Amino acid sequence: MSARRPYRSDVSDARWALIEPVFAAWRARRTGPGTAARVHDLREIVNAILYVNRTGIPWEYLPHDFPPYKTVYDYYAKWEADGTTEQVHDLLRDKTRRAHGRSARPTAAVVDAQSVKTSGNVAESSQGIDAGKKIKGRKRHVITDTLGLVLAVLVTAASVHDTTGGKLLLDDLAVAHPSVSKVWADGGYQSSIFNHGAGLGIDVEVVQRPQTKGFKPLPKRWLIERTFGWLMQHRRLARDYEALPQRSRTMIHWAMANKMSRELTGESAPTWRIETDIPLTTE
Repeated sequence: MSARRPYRSDVSDARWALIEPVFAAWRARRTGPGTAARVHDLREIVNAILYVNRTGIPWEYLPHDFPPYKTVYDYYAKWEADGTTEQVHDLLRDKTRRAHGRSARPTAAVVDAQSVKTSGNVAESSQGIDAGKKIKGRKRHVITDTLGLVLAVLVTAASVHDTTGGKLLLDDLAVAHPSVSKVWADGGYQSSIFNHGAGLGIDVEVVQRPQTKGFKPLPKRWLIERTFGWLMQHRRLARDYEALPQRSRTMIHWAMANKMSRELTGESAPTWRIETDIPLTTE
């Protein structure tokens, strides 16, 4: 750790201990010109990425006591491309599930989508208009487990229908988490997603809205709404600022990694919300 004054977004010693083996193994595999020098502390690279993720600043506005912003972004892009970021995210998700007394292999999930506006640097070809929400930008298609932890995520133009994105997510879910046999969705998904899920061995069920007036959290469905709330605590995700959709996906993984590592080390406040009514046999 450098001698600089710490930022609130920095990883603590306990949080770094959770993920350091992944980055140490990544560095050990690196060969070729320039890789032997080991110029930059990987913990400082992670701290810089989390600073951008949490504060929402542009990369070039990174404080000067971090490594150069072009270097930090280069690591960010490399770790996205070779799967290192997702490996860290999945490691923390498995640890979080076990900390809650769950198996690392989930059996049930929730699917939803969130449309967000984009910034001026995002190409028109990468955007679209969500006619229902009147938002021009991108859409985050997400599947979480019953703790609200992300199992699969896809970023598309906002014009892509929830059902279309949901089908693609189910394909990813079936490959990465074959233990999942139940997925809950809201009424915005068309019937074709049920047939698609059935073909993958997944029962997709719509959670109906109550007939009574006023706001009422929907059983099971509120879990993924809470996840979107977690993401919005990271200001880089208040809009989609990333030029490439895959980099947007990675920013979501970093936000969730930040959330889960804090929970695992007791550095985040416990939730005040009442636990879900999902049966204990559902994981």
